[in-house]
Amino acid sequence: MRHSKTEKANTHKHIVTIAAKKFREEGLTGIGLADLMKEAGLTVGGFYKHFKSRDALVAETIGSALEVWKDRIDAAAAGGPRITYESLVDDYLSEAHRNYPGMGCPVSALAGDLARSDKRTRAVATRKIRDNIELLATLIRDPNKTDKDTARSRAVVAYCAMVGAISMARAVSDKELSREILKTMAQRLKNPTL
Repeated sequence: MRHSKTEKANTHKHIVTIAAKKFREEGLTGIGLADLMKEAGLTVGGFYKHFKSRDALVAETIGSALEVWKDRIDAAAAGGPRITYESLVDDYLSEAHRNYPGMGCPVSALAGDLARSDKRTRAVATRKIRDNIELLATLIRDPNKTDKDTARSRAVVAYCAMVGAISMARAVSDKELSREILKTMAQRLKNPTL
């Protein structure tokens, strides 16, 4: 039985969505193709109708997962909720993001795995991280106060600080310390003169 292009595209998207969640929860090598496809309700044989290799799936998944901020900005431009630097910081450094890595940033969940991944995945991650830093710089930039270089520098610091803070907040077993890490970093990033 032949499937329509729309059905194939929907199935492809479904696999990427499942993979994005599972990779962030279990690591890039923490789940095998058989388990991943079972989770998606498909067979391993069906995988190769959508992807040339596991590495191709990983690269696409990382690229897709790193577009969350861009998608939010696009939605805001289309009349959705306004996005600010402060709102991105608050969302990123939230207890919800800490508690549900499968729905969060793939960099904070997978930085070590990304560093050891293939060239294609690293190139995709590099491009998307660069885009996210520029997006942050755009949100930071105030034409009356902040020049482009200063905004970019602050964006690099903010991105690295957020990734590190959420990683640390997940790593510690003391819930109060975890909350303190998130709260302190959010305050410092939103008000760097503290």
